[in-house]
Amino acid sequence: MLPRKLSSMAAPNPDMALSRRGFLIAAGATTAGVAIGFRQADAAGEPVAAASVNPFQSYIEIAENNEVTILSSQFDMGQGSYHGIATLVVDELGLDWDQVDVVGAYGDPKLYGNLLWGGTVQGSGGSTSMATSWDRYRLAAAAAREMLTAAASAEWSVPASEISIAGGRLTHAGSGKDAPIGAFAKAAASLTAPEKPALKSKRDWTQIGNPDVKRFDRVGKTKGEQDFTIDVKLPGMLTAVMIHPPKFGATVASFDAAEAKQSPGVVDVVAIHRGVAVVGQDMWSALKARELVSVTWDESKAETRGTEEIMTEYRALAAKPPTALARKDGDIDAAMARAATVIESTYEFPFLAHAAVEPLNAVAHRDDDGVLHVYGGHQLPGLYHYLSSQFGEIPMEKVRMHVMKTGGGFGRRAVPDGDVVTEAVAVARALGWRAPVKVQWTREEDMRGGRYRPAYVHRLRAGLDESGKLIAWDNHIVGQSILTGTPFEAILVKDGIDGTSVEGASNLPYAVPNMNVGLTTTDVRVPTLWWRAVGSTHTAYATEVFMDEVAEAAGKDPISYRLDLLAAHPRHAAVLKLAAEKAGWGKPLPEGRHLGVSVHESFASFVAQVAEVSVEDGDVRVHRVVCAVDCGTPINPDTIKAQIEGGIGFGLGAVMQEEITIAGGEVEQGNYDGYEPLRIDAMPDVEVHIVASDAPPTGIGEPGTPPIGPAVANAVHKATGNRIRTLPFAKGIVA
Repeated sequence: MLPRKLSSMAAPNPDMALSRRGFLIAAGATTAGVAIGFRQADAAGEPVAAASVNPFQSYIEIAENNEVTILSSQFDMGQGSYHGIATLVVDELGLDWDQVDVVGAYGDPKLYGNLLWGGTVQGSGGSTSMATSWDRYRLAAAAAREMLTAAASAEWSVPASEISIAGGRLTHAGSGKDAPIGAFAKAAASLTAPEKPALKSKRDWTQIGNPDVKRFDRVGKTKGEQDFTIDVKLPGMLTAVMIHPPKFGATVASFDAAEAKQSPGVVDVVAIHRGVAVVGQDMWSALKARELVSVTWDESKAETRGTEEIMTEYRALAAKPPTALARKDGDIDAAMARAATVIESTYEFPFLAHAAVEPLNAVAHRDDDGVLHVYGGHQLPGLYHYLSSQFGEIPMEKVRMHVMKTGGGFGRRAVPDGDVVTEAVAVARALGWRAPVKVQWTREEDMRGGRYRPAYVHRLRAGLDESGKLIAWDNHIVGQSILTGTPFEAILVKDGIDGTSVEGASNLPYAVPNMNVGLTTTDVRVPTLWWRAVGSTHTAYATEVFMDEVAEAAGKDPISYRLDLLAAHPRHAAVLKLAAEKAGWGKPLPEGRHLGVSVHESFASFVAQVAEVSVEDGDVRVHRVVCAVDCGTPINPDTIKAQIEGGIGFGLGAVMQEEITIAGGEVEQGNYDGYEPLRIDAMPDVEVHIVASDAPPTGIGEPGTPPIGPAVANAVHKATGNRIRTLPFAKGIVA
């Protein structure tokens, strides 16, 4: 997912509540009922003029038939953001879950811009969905409630203060008057919206924080009724499959499709900016014809190295001084020189694929009115809106984005160049817009088509004094930049530091008087992208496994040693203590079982995990994971637990056996047989303990992933005496 670091784009502090004063409400009548929206204040802190707001692009639509549609600024790829936003509205407005639906909105960054990214660009990522929605959607619902009660007050001739809304109905107890909110939708729309709607107090919440509230969309998904992009079927729709360059950076020199065009069901074969598209009446016809296309590639600018060549270069670079420093505290050289003990370890991390269940896809269709419709998992809808306009050569006002739910994303649906979206538009345009076109990647294309978690090498050194106190910490990180060459580079790459490469390491919470965190960014042409938890996927592992090594060298218990270094970070310490307590740290375990621990902050959430592990004949088995999480105010406890469970499974699979390898510039894995996510029989029992908090909500989609790898590795060390410093575990447990 996208890095929370985007918050540097003039964003408010993510750890502070958004000020209600900074919003202005815009309301307007529609044929369906009432629509309400909020806008941020301008740069000077003054409310933006209401006249500049399009009243039809907002947050809540209430129809006369009492149906409520919530327009989500955030994208739902399974993490439950639609349900979380709906919870805020249902609770604040007093709705019944049966009347609510949520759809993806787009088109106005002033309404839908991610507030933790500065409010100027719409997108989901960095586990910011609930943080950006927390005040925005509660305020929208509170305004709707006040407008509806005002409309009912005028109609019933009773004080608005005596009218309540519950279960989607307005009630005045004194007179016995009662009506569904839809009955007053039009009347409410004609009223002036309140500038400072009053939010319900915490004691009046019935949905927020309620552990019994389950996801409203769970039944449809369980029954297979939920439509994803792969399910889109339009009249006359064609299906295109791509032929991408086998080596990254190669381009089409020429191609011969004469035989393929004679294949049954084939409509055309066209070259576009990302390769060659074979278009058929159906996918099977296109796939069969693809085998008949001969493509000559220009590989003059292609990446031709393999994994071992790349990693050999990384190891050599790690042994040299870094090219830039992300953090420099004290005098690391002097501290190392006077240290009684110096330890050093090198950790290696492979390329990783996102490998979501639904392979990449998109649909493009220009209708008879010249409007371009683009269906897809639009994690960055504003950017994709612009790119669709550019590739279709159609004005943005005539481009409609259909934001579909998607079968997993993990960051893969937020691509700066819009890959599969631009492919669909380009193919449809190349065909003269004669029919809707779905571009559907196969699993193999999805896995070999680029956009990986970058490979990294960490070289860590620590210095301890005679008493075992940690006095020096030096971390040199070597790897690719995710942001270089993207629209985000100018904002997020500073002084040679890509923040996504060092996050989780440069903000290490442990009190060490002398600390360097250095970075050497490599020039490799393997396309990379944010992957669930971004930089913390490798920094948490390296720092937390190394911290166990340091504690061992000091002769200390790994939890007590950490706690001594976390005195200035009470939220880290609190989750660490809670996880240890619930896991029974220090108590007898069944024979052959061992515990390992880790604690890490990512996306402003704090997570500690204790893993119970056994090792038999080199086979690592994780039996139980106890997790404590502090993510601020828990909006949906059930979703928090589900995301932590899913994050643990996702992260465990990655460290156990997942790896993308490259030979001669070409990816070797193509499907789930060679690239193995965690199998269900390897999933441990997971306990999740949520820390009560009144702080604003923070991220939960990603923070469960980083701590699991180091917790398991630390337990494996207890079981075997060996350290796992090269991932995945499948490479073997080495000293």
